[in-house]
Amino acid sequence: MTVKQLSIPELVNGCGELGIPGVGLWREPVAEHGLEATAKLVRDAGLSVTTLCRGGFFTAIGPAERSAALADNRKAIDEAATLGTDTLVLVSGGLPEGSKDLHGARERIADALAELGPYAAEHGVRLAIEPLHPMFASDRCVVSTLSQALDIAERFPAEQVGVTVDTYHIWWDDTAPAAIARAGAAGRIHTFQLADWITPLPHGVLTGRGQIGDGAIDMREWKSYVEAAGYTGPIEVELFNDELWAGDGRELLAQTAQRFVEHAA
Repeated sequence: MTVKQLSIPELVNGCGELGIPGVGLWREPVAEHGLEATAKLVRDAGLSVTTLCRGGFFTAIGPAERSAALADNRKAIDEAATLGTDTLVLVSGGLPEGSKDLHGARERIADALAELGPYAAEHGVRLAIEPLHPMFASDRCVVSTLSQALDIAERFPAEQVGVTVDTYHIWWDDTAPAAIARAGAAGRIHTFQLADWITPLPHGVLTGRGQIGDGAIDMREWKSYVEAAGYTGPIEVELFNDELWAGDGRELLAQTAQRFVEHAA
């Protein structure tokens, strides 16, 4: 999604030219190019698929909506397995319309994971709960901190459910370093993502993620916490930014790789 303007073949070619060894994929562009075609293209290029995004949206109350969400997540797990990634990132879902029950919404996430965790494990896929910044709690994700994510994940085996550590969503939280250590000790850090915090936020806030180095977050500090917790897996840069998407995608890909070297390597 960092280079949303590139097609899957353009993304794969660009990664190859820049020596980027892996890529996190989103389901929508994969579906557009074709699941099997994407899997073959990435595999033939020698790239790894680091994660697939996204599953989740578990908080609906109605039986039909909950059944549909579970079915879609099983499909996402199947897609992850086909692509060869062991991690499906979960955005858990916001409050259902008319509801103010955060606790109940979080319990429905746990209920869904109780069904999906064993299915994911059978397919060699781990589920990674991603806490989102509290500004998204009402409409997108009622899990706002790493501690909340771990409180849910720890009900299940680590090989089934863990967490996503994303600098954009947790940099403000002074309890997050301890939560990273807690997650690492249990083998529950399933992916680590970077994006910077820039202000003012755009209307709608979703596309406010800044290029690393342009904002308020010390990337090396957060990388040090994750490394100290024992994480040795891939590091992704995940940007949602209309201004960046309006430019040349290959230039953005190269800039992102260079910014990682400058600010996080």
